[in-house]
Amino acid sequence: MEAKHNGCVHESATPRAQHDDSAERFRFSVDPSLEDIRRMQADFTDERDWNQFHQPRNLLLALVGEVGEVSELFQWRGEVAEGLPGWTEAERENLAHELSDVLIYLVELAEKCRVDLPQAVLRKMALNRLKYPASKVHGSAKKYTEYQD
Repeated sequence: MEAKHNGCVHESATPRAQHDDSAERFRFSVDPSLEDIRRMQADFTDERDWNQFHQPRNLLLALVGEVGEVSELFQWRGEVAEGLPGWTEAERENLAHELSDVLIYLVELAEKCRVDLPQAVLRKMALNRLKYPASKVHGSAKKYTEYQD
């Protein structure tokens, strides 16, 4: 069963370790794709003649700054539970804006560095599966070097 909330699609969860079976599993909407986001940002930048400023180093620093802005939203709140209970709609929307800035800069940085993010994610997930085999790491937060034989 799916329901939309704030433009996001939710579906009934499959049970996960240490999670309530009645909890919903969050899913992103299908559109826009990373390529759509890359294209929208490229058009936005081109229309403003900002490519001269959007070089990899500058984009990285802007990305770090936006991550800092996300951090400020969580600062002094203590541990925040999944789903952000107790956050107002305005706080959630502000978080959505800041996370969007992070994603936009990340996608643009990847474009300028010629990194195909979806393919890079597939390769990285394959490496992570090798580094963190579920049979060895299940329920543990240790670093992969502590599992090597």
